[in-house]
Amino acid sequence: MAFDSLSEKLQNVFKNLRSKGRLTEDDVKAALKEVKMALLEADVNFKVVKQFVKDVQERAIGQDVMNGLNPGQMVIKIVNEEMVKLMGSETTEIKLQPGKALTVIMMEGLQGAGKTTTAAKLAGKFKLKGKKVLLTACDIYRPGAIEQLQINGEKQGVEVFSMGDKIKPVNIAKAAIEHAAKNEFNIVILDTAGRLHIDDDMMAELQEIKENVTVHQTVLVVDAMTGQDAVNVAKMFDEKVGIDGVILTKLDGDTRGGAALSIRAVTGKPILYVGMGEKLSDLEQFYPDRMASRILGMGDVLTLIEKAQADIDEEQAKRIEQKMRKNEFDFEMYLESMSQMKKMGGLSSILGMMPGLGMGKGKMPEIDQEAAEKNMARTEAIIYSMTPEERRNPSLMNPSRKNRIAKGAGVDIAEVNRLVKQFEQMKKMMKQMPGMMKKGKRGMFKGLPF
Repeated sequence: MAFDSLSEKLQNVFKNLRSKGRLTEDDVKAALKEVKMALLEADVNFKVVKQFVKDVQERAIGQDVMNGLNPGQMVIKIVNEEMVKLMGSETTEIKLQPGKALTVIMMEGLQGAGKTTTAAKLAGKFKLKGKKVLLTACDIYRPGAIEQLQINGEKQGVEVFSMGDKIKPVNIAKAAIEHAAKNEFNIVILDTAGRLHIDDDMMAELQEIKENVTVHQTVLVVDAMTGQDAVNVAKMFDEKVGIDGVILTKLDGDTRGGAALSIRAVTGKPILYVGMGEKLSDLEQFYPDRMASRILGMGDVLTLIEKAQADIDEEQAKRIEQKMRKNEFDFEMYLESMSQMKKMGGLSSILGMMPGLGMGKGKMPEIDQEAAEKNMARTEAIIYSMTPEERRNPSLMNPSRKNRIAKGAGVDIAEVNRLVKQFEQMKKMMKQMPGMMKKGKRGMFKGLPF
């Protein structure tokens, strides 16, 4: 059961609430019964669900809500607020030592949760903030673990400290911290070994590291796809080794999602980041309010804006704007805009954060994101099959040129004709809307072909 499914079910419940002019206590209780079932199916902890529904019900059947002008919307607002509270209310950062003092972060978790990749993703985040980070290979058991960390560290432009697989992890950690202190590193990230399941040897090794070096922050990496098991793993690690926070991975996949709603309530430990994809840049700060909005189908515009600011090439964006101001709309611009969209994670990533187009897709079921992505890939292939002159001057298109382009892209000529027609329509639209590109108000999606 994915967040998609949870989101869709909750939106259906809320749709019924909105349609009623007045609400009775029975209406609220019936709606909350549906909410309860949706949360349980999403693998949210039973005790957490029970308390959540109780808290919402107590607030929702109060006089102010029931006698209000729009009680349906008030109930939805209460559900949103209680969901935010459930996930921690405030965003929690990994606490670093003051100034340039060295901070040691120990990563822990089960094998397969994505710990090594997440360590590199985290290193990249800190590097962007101006920190000098040292990744340390303490997993001497899993074949390829050291090499994987080295490859990812190189991609992130972050140094990796390794002593091979014959030295005890605690000694590797000591040597890494000594190396970091001598070379003015700000952060050491220890990538420790995982196991297929929790065992005494793994816990003893982690405890030994913490007893022999000063670990400032212990971060647990858990796989959101394991649902309730992720919560149980977090609880056991906290009891045996201690954790300061959690990073949830694979929240973009076919997950039950309940871990995001249960971990804080069960362990008392905050979710720090969430992994939303395979790329090394796909690690998002966890904002309880934004996650609640996504789950309830309200979108996440703030994260979308932040992604745009971080990923969009300003010079490229200026070139696109200048062309549109002069009505020089051509296929080169099409390619540039698709490139910008890819940097932001693709169409599905963008739509997932748009209000009403998010996880549940409840308001716009006609959008087939997979089909849209494939259509964009075909569009790209068609444009790449054009000559530079044809891209810059679409009026050159004639039947023989279109035939050549269709063959080069491996598509039917009808697809080329469709794209050219769509292009002409967009060009007319841009000509009719000169005010949309006012200086200082450049939109995020100008010219994007979707």
